[in-house]
Amino acid sequence: METKIFNKDQLDEAAKLLSQGQLVAFPTETVYGLGALATREDSVKKVYAAKGRPSDNPLIVTVADEEMMRPYAKEVPERAEKLIKRFWPGPLTILLFVKEGTLPEAVTGGLKTVAFRCPDDQLTHDLIAKLGKPIVGPSANTSTKPSPTTAQHVYHDLKGKIAGIVDGGETEVGLESTIVDLSVEPAVVLRPGKITPEEISEVLGEDVRVNTGKVGDKDVPKAPGMKYRHYAPAAQVYVVDDPESFKTLKLDESCGVMALGRILDTLDLPLANKFDLGRDLVDADHNLFGGLRYFDDMDQIKKIYVQGFTEGEESLAYMNRLNKAAGGHHL
Repeated sequence: METKIFNKDQLDEAAKLLSQGQLVAFPTETVYGLGALATREDSVKKVYAAKGRPSDNPLIVTVADEEMMRPYAKEVPERAEKLIKRFWPGPLTILLFVKEGTLPEAVTGGLKTVAFRCPDDQLTHDLIAKLGKPIVGPSANTSTKPSPTTAQHVYHDLKGKIAGIVDGGETEVGLESTIVDLSVEPAVVLRPGKITPEEISEVLGEDVRVNTGKVGDKDVPKAPGMKYRHYAPAAQVYVVDDPESFKTLKLDESCGVMALGRILDTLDLPLANKFDLGRDLVDADHNLFGGLRYFDDMDQIKKIYVQGFTEGEESLAYMNRLNKAAGGHHL
């Protein structure tokens, strides 16, 4: 299969492919998503095949606006309305009860809930609006690998497996959206992201919890990223909790280091073995997946040491992804 790259003037062609049941990757402000008609089970199943994704891992339904979401939600409670008004379009995914019979089991994983997202990206908004129907939108990468933040990342993983990619340049945020579960009270953040539990709590006027439990082998996760290995390159990743510890590591050309620029400047290591996460945590959020992918393309790299952050809720999303990439290995 030829994988075509579409620009902003070719959205009609991309929408046509989606309407025909094909897969088309699309940009968002967080990471690139892999689109398929959410209402066609045969299309959705192609997503699992292209990604090598476990079939019990439910998918997020991506919509152009709230009105497109309503036919598929059993109800849109006042709590959801408040969050939509404050954060949509934007990097917040909302889990609601699904209206029975409206979406295939391949989307919901057989659960009574489904997650909805309205991205803050004009290209994707226009694409879905042209299609007139919602699409699923998991990250457009091979399952378990770091999520894609450029069209080139998508092409690297899925060339020949999908029909097209809408190229919107590099993503702004770099980490997937926050997922909040409104099917329970109080609300629970199932996956941290740019929008923090504190921000959600302020809007809802209730204490918002953060999920810390593990999903059993036989259980279906409520949302992506809760059960299976994620974000991991081929080399073993280690989280370096104290920046001073970088100075004590025995580094050689088989090692890659990802840290803030001021930390990298203190290390005696070839430039190619360093990846600059930027000046602060905001930059690190944006650059984390890019760095993991940078070293994943280098066969000689066997270990990747990555700077950790302890900045409260602001670092929840970064550390969630990094801990999964590292499999819990800390220094």
